[in-house]
Parts: sequence; structure tokens; C-alpha cells
Amino acid sequence: MKQEEHSPEKTRVKPRLLEYYQKEVIPALIKKFNYSNPLEVPRLTKIVINIGVGEGGDDQKAIDAAVNDLAMITGQKPVITRAKKSISNFKLRKGATIGCKVTLRRDYMYEFFDRLVNTVLPRIRDFSGIPSKISDGHGNFTIGLKEQIIFPEIDYDKIYKMRGMDITIVTTTDKDEEGKEMLVLMGMPFSKKI
Repeated sequence: MKQEEHSPEKTRVKPRLLEYYQKEVIPALIKKFNYSNPLEVPRLTKIVINIGVGEGGDDQKAIDAAVNDLAMITGQKPVITRAKKSISNFKLRKGATIGCKVTLRRDYMYEFFDRLVNTVLPRIRDFSGIPSKISDGHGNFTIGLKEQIIFPEIDYDKIYKMRGMDITIVTTTDKDEEGKEMLVLMGMPFSKKI
């Protein structure tokens, strides 16, 4: 009798936030916006995390440290980003290394969003919520963080330099109101200030 091999995909547990989205958020959004079809409900497409390294072309150690930090935060290998054109005012040459980024999709995206909302954002000192005006006008939202040390995966004693990062949350909707409502239902702490 042949034993079945267990692949990692079969034993993988569905992310907690994805289950919550399917059971709670979708019905709430259908009720609020009167969607006729469940496929009209906005959903997350991807989350892109980007770290810029100003002195990147000159300091390879800074690039390696940023790549290492981003890999620890996301659990995925970052892609190194390069300048698309030369800008003399910034002493930037075309093709020079300027940072790194990671694109998260599917289960990894939901797991990262869950950690961001429930673990990382509450660790920010004097945190009073995410500003309401972080959207691009097409249903996507970008959050800027000043320090990478608010992530529990980063060891404060081993960081090379304090770095900020941009986290872009891409949704399927093109209306900011619907995208924001979805994020609020998923736990994003928006500021009450206007």
C-alpha cells in the first residue's frame, strides 16, 4: 500500500483574515453598497512594500541591510530597484541601485495585512490612527512608516540604519469610499481627525 505524500499546499492553513473577509466583510459590504453580484465586492489584489536607499549606489552594505530587513519582515526575497533615468541634482545615474521592494499576493498578502494592523501599527509611539487621505483616488492606499524597527521580526541591535518604508495596498475597486470601508471592516485603524 502506497503512502500519500503531503504537499505543503494541501496542509497550508487558510489565513485568519481571509476567512474573516469571506464570512464577515463581504456580506457587510454587499449590504452597505447594494452590490447585485458578490464579485463586485472590493478585495485586496496585492501589497507592495518598498524601501528606498538614498546612498545605495555608494554603499553596498546599506543595500544588503535593506534587502535583509525587508526579507525578514515579509518572508519573501526582495527585488532590487534601479533608477530609470539619470538625475544630476540627486547625483543619480541611470541603472544605479536606489532601493528594494516586495510584492505580496494571495495568502502571504492577508497574513502580512493581519500582522500590520494587529501587531505593527499599535507599536507606533503616539499612534492616533492612519490619516484618512492616504488614497490615490483609484481605491489604492499607501502608508508611510518611518522606522523598520516597529516590526517584531527586526532585531534592534542588528540594524544597519533606521529606514522608512512605503506600504501600498492595491484593491480591485476604483472608488476610495468602497476601498476605505473594506479596510475599516478588515481592521485598519483610520484616524478620526478630518
